[in-house]
Amino acid sequence: MKPPCYIGLNQARQVLAEMGVELNERQMKRAAEKDASGKRKLPFFVDPIEGKLKIEKGTLVRIYREAQIEAERSVKE
Repeated sequence: MKPPCYIGLNQARQVLAEMGVELNERQMKRAAEKDASGKRKLPFFVDPIEGKLKIEKGTLVRIYREAQIEAERSVKE
């Protein structure tokens, strides 16, 4: 099993860009910010040592893959 790889906002943007999802800094920041109910669009967390937002790289990729799979399932044949 691979160890987790935690990445910050800019690295997350790069990972998504490599997948063809181009987001600007503001869009990425909004996905990481908590909304009025305290929920984030993506599961970023505050690194307890650095105090910066981080996300596990594999989780980020998995979320997009699952969204794609769900979209493919919902297509009428």
